[in-house]
Amino acid sequence: MSDNTPDLVERRQRYIQRQIELDARVVNVALDSHPEGSGPLNRDGLPRLPVGQHEVRNWPVLDLGKHPDVSLDAWRLELTGAIENPVTLTWEDFLALPQAEDVSDFHCVTTWSRFGNHWRGVRFKTIAELVVPTDDARFVLSTGYDSMPGTAIPYTTNLPLARAIEADVLLVHTWEGKPLSREHGGPCRMITPKLYAWKGAKWIRRIEFLPEDQKGFWEVRGYSNTAEPWFNDRYASG
Repeated sequence: MSDNTPDLVERRQRYIQRQIELDARVVNVALDSHPEGSGPLNRDGLPRLPVGQHEVRNWPVLDLGKHPDVSLDAWRLELTGAIENPVTLTWEDFLALPQAEDVSDFHCVTTWSRFGNHWRGVRFKTIAELVVPTDDARFVLSTGYDSMPGTAIPYTTNLPLARAIEADVLLVHTWEGKPLSREHGGPCRMITPKLYAWKGAKWIRRIEFLPEDQKGFWEVRGYSNTAEPWFNDRYASG
């Protein structure tokens, strides 16, 4: 839920630290066990509800406490880093790219999941094909228009390039047939259905392709770098 007080991030970090102290099973998780969850298998052969999650019918709002108001005229997506074709897209450029529709689930690290979301947008794979990552590009770092309250520290989050180009990873502008709302990251956000949702930046404005991993905003504040829901992979220490 949105909160405009400057200590929002500090309070979330205290919560993360309490969770780390309470349950070692969700800290520095080894990804060498079997995926866990309940319910029928999804299209990827995984239990639909990951371990430690519960289903919700609404769509809760979680962020840094600031909802940027980005007009379509002002919106830009800067594509940079270890790529052959650096480019900055306008909204018109973005909509001119091949559009995709998908239905996928959404898993928040705060233990809720929303099933069957209808999305429309551009696959990350299409973005990668446009910019042509160099041979040494292995990771991506996404940056949003939002920032930590009271500071100029932007929201960032990181992904291995191999996970970013999976078919269900999209930069979406439409949810359930309507333009993505501002509170949920509109006009455009990234979604990562097979990872916890914080790995998809809301209000996305920049994607940098990198040869080395660079942890994002929450990854340096106690959340796991890998964020695998079916392994209860929520937190990291050290």
